[in-house]
Amino acid sequence: MTWVLLMSLLLAAPAVAADPPDPRQWLEDVTGEKPLTWVKARNAESTGELAAGPEFTAMRDRILRVYDSKEKIPFVSKSGDRWYNFWQDATHVKGIWRRTTLDEYRKPEPAWETALDLDELAAEEKENWVWHGAQLLYPTYDRALVSLSRGGADADVVREFDLVKKAFVPDGFKLPEAKSSVSWRTRDSVFVGTDFGPGSMTKSGYPRVVKEWTRGTPLAAAVTVREGQDTDVSVSAYRVQEAGYERDIVHRGKTFYTGETFLRDGPKLTKLDVPDDLKDGVNRDDYFAEPRADWTAGGRTYKAGSLLTIKLAKLLAGDRDFTVLFEPTARRSLAGYSLFKSGLLLSVLDNVSTKVYLLADDGGKWGEPTELPVPPLSSLGMGPVEPHRKSDLYRLSVTNYLTPGDFALGTLGGPPAEVLKRGPRFFDAAGMAVSQHEATSKDGTKVPYFQVSPKGFNADGTAATLLYGYGGFEVSLTPGYSAVAGSEWVARGGVYVVANIRGGGEFGPGWHQAALKAKRGRAYEDFAAVADDLVSRKVTSVSHLGAMGGSNGGLLMGNMLTQYPGKFGAIVCSVPLLDMKRYHKLLAGASWMAEYGDPDQPGEWNFIRTFSPYHLATPGVKYPRTLFTTSTRDDRVHPGHARKMVALLKEQGHDCLLYENTEGGHGGAADNKQRAYLTALEYTFLWKQLR
Repeated sequence: MTWVLLMSLLLAAPAVAADPPDPRQWLEDVTGEKPLTWVKARNAESTGELAAGPEFTAMRDRILRVYDSKEKIPFVSKSGDRWYNFWQDATHVKGIWRRTTLDEYRKPEPAWETALDLDELAAEEKENWVWHGAQLLYPTYDRALVSLSRGGADADVVREFDLVKKAFVPDGFKLPEAKSSVSWRTRDSVFVGTDFGPGSMTKSGYPRVVKEWTRGTPLAAAVTVREGQDTDVSVSAYRVQEAGYERDIVHRGKTFYTGETFLRDGPKLTKLDVPDDLKDGVNRDDYFAEPRADWTAGGRTYKAGSLLTIKLAKLLAGDRDFTVLFEPTARRSLAGYSLFKSGLLLSVLDNVSTKVYLLADDGGKWGEPTELPVPPLSSLGMGPVEPHRKSDLYRLSVTNYLTPGDFALGTLGGPPAEVLKRGPRFFDAAGMAVSQHEATSKDGTKVPYFQVSPKGFNADGTAATLLYGYGGFEVSLTPGYSAVAGSEWVARGGVYVVANIRGGGEFGPGWHQAALKAKRGRAYEDFAAVADDLVSRKVTSVSHLGAMGGSNGGLLMGNMLTQYPGKFGAIVCSVPLLDMKRYHKLLAGASWMAEYGDPDQPGEWNFIRTFSPYHLATPGVKYPRTLFTTSTRDDRVHPGHARKMVALLKEQGHDCLLYENTEGGHGGAADNKQRAYLTALEYTFLWKQLR
């Protein structure tokens, strides 16, 4: 039954009686003895089949050498006069946080100073610490708020770290494990949202209350800055630290895509009078906005996906005469922007290939955009090196499917950027070709996709082909170097394909909104259309075509399995959402109702059930063999989704596998060894099914 027919029947039907209790709900008990015993048995099945042979071991070791390679670029960020990097390899399994100078970094073998060794810390404290980053104190950079996760979960602990003594501050700021938001306000105060006790977290599991906490006082004495509703996603605050432009900003995230921004002056909060669906920011005296819907203000209509700016004082006074810095077209969208001392850089996706434009800042007036050279079919990472528009120094990394990103520094208006580090090549790209194609979806929409294949491969329908997709949350899949896909798939004769389906952000807000809620099926129709196009072009055939996706992409895979089973020979479904009846009751799920809908509303459940794989699974249908992967420590997408789906499919007589890592959080792995093992399992499974 097609998605359109199924949905029309359900929407036309009267409200149905409540679903019976889920007999597999016991598998949602993340660390319960009975569920973990069941998981252990599933893991034994999967590893016994996939990890037993020498081919798996050789692949795992090759992938681990990639992850542990000392030739990888140690990407750095500048804080004061030091350049910081977090690094993992075979010696530093959990990793080291280290720093150096720019002069040293230019050398082939820089001298690094270790600030914090996570392996030593984990051994000393008997905790499996996973690095979650650090916020350095501006402008002295002598203190940091370090975030550490147990086993890779989103929840972490926060501790103040002394970068001079290279030790944690004994009586410094310290937060227990929670999904916290924390940022420096002054040297002796921080903004903090955390689990303050009952009622302080939203239904999504994020802070509902943000407070200002002063050094030397107990957390319980922190002063409330703003409270939200328990149905909000989260509430947070931060301080703009730039001298002369200090400003406190508070944000209430009402949904994943809507919110309110406030300026704080003492106890007073002033709400910015703009639509809730704007993405906005304040920089110095400038206000920037990206509307997600067409916005009529001040007698003008600004297109969704535009970049607008106005002086903040004018905005507060009621002026809505914005300067338009970027306006999208059907196939051009804004990927991002960066501000510098003398101008602004726009990163634009032009049919999913990056282009960059410089707009000069002439005393508050923005010049006409000047295009800067970027290789075709590439994506680009570019941003300021110094905060607060202090300089025109930028960092640059350009990558595509065949070329790893180098690390370069340049100056706006200056000579070409200086390449400081070159990324290692892990496969012979000379024997490969990249092309871009379009499939026609069910409603006639043209859906682009990238194809990476051996040069001159024979399109006779026999190539093992791996189709990857995501299709949600405004996430754009742009060209990027994958050492593993290149070396373990294409170099071995396979074809690797990335689909830019609706639900993503490749063509701006409209591309995303075209697959929201009741329109979700369009994303799945798009992916199925790409699969059909690959077969019609004789790149591959159904028995040789595999699909892969994770998280929201795991939901995509679940729908390929249950709605389009005849189009694929194998599927890898990673850290997935699958039970869309209960997703909003599990961990962070409530924060995604703006994407999928509210299952507790009968009118919305009627369309949600049309893309809930757990409710679409049917006995007697021939499904492609599927490997599900998840993590016990994933506290974002509940491992119960994958567990229950596998249990149901097995009860129905379908052939599937489950591998659940005990660590790793939503990324599925906590270190390079785990990451290599998991990736080798996935690729071994795909080769076994598709060759």
